[in-house]
Amino acid sequence: MTDVFVHEVGTRDGLQSVPTFVPTELKQRWCSEEFRAGVREIEVCSFVPAKLIPQFADAAEVVRHALTIEGLTVAVLVPNMKGAELALQHGVHKINYVISASESHNRANVRRSTEESALDFERIVDLCCAQPFAERPKIVGGISTALGCTIEGKVSEESVRRLALRLVKAGADELILADTVGYADPAAVRRLFSVVKSDIGAVPITAHFHDTRGLGLANVLAALDVGVRAFDASLGGLGGCPYAPGASGNISTEDLVFMLDSMGLETGVDIHALLEMRAEITALLGDHPYHGAIARAGLPKGYQGYQGRTAG
Repeated sequence: MTDVFVHEVGTRDGLQSVPTFVPTELKQRWCSEEFRAGVREIEVCSFVPAKLIPQFADAAEVVRHALTIEGLTVAVLVPNMKGAELALQHGVHKINYVISASESHNRANVRRSTEESALDFERIVDLCCAQPFAERPKIVGGISTALGCTIEGKVSEESVRRLALRLVKAGADELILADTVGYADPAAVRRLFSVVKSDIGAVPITAHFHDTRGLGLANVLAALDVGVRAFDASLGGLGGCPYAPGASGNISTEDLVFMLDSMGLETGVDIHALLEMRAEITALLGDHPYHGAIARAGLPKGYQGYQGRTAG
């Protein structure tokens, strides 16, 4: 009965820019509480060297806990083969591998060319396909800076299309198109997602938007218009890329759920429980730049949320 799938990325994308180490117990609690609110897929961490992003030094412990939550799809971000090997070792359900459409951003982010990252993705697919079928995670090809880059500016639509096709031909089960730095506008979103969907056929696409310039939810509507039904979001609008100057937070999970709920689209997420969880988790996290209109203004008086479809 779910119309739109909401994927939480705050525990990875949100926390990667938080300079102080967040206790492992809080990350684990975040996963558990968000699942109780109805979110069924969480990108819980990234398997990266702790010397690069100390926040994820406890990635293995967070993953182990998340895997005990029955019904939760546990996703992790990996930058390279080593990260993929760790993800396989820990038995995650999804491996999200991201390549920048912008050559400059890819070099800043993972210190290699887009071509080198694409070749690595192909090797990772081979590694995953060599696993017993029952143990094989889904492999997700993510394209960051797909709608613009703070280093290069405009990103060629053709380069995004070529990269998307390459990832799918290599064996990606799903794609993510990411507006990493908040450059997108609704018209650009409609154009890009339409042509990529046409190119890749039935392969599912998740949209990943940032609200850097206030167009995050407008871009969600544009993606909905062309058939996208899965979206990344971050509790409290936490997030931003450390290698993209000026990029601020993701769209907030609670604002996204409220908008979809108000439109009569079923997400399976209880907006009341989500707002209670946001208040609890952000209080425990402490003083960080949070975003989101619903947390500030509150729900409309008497708001009940979407109650499901009426018979007939």
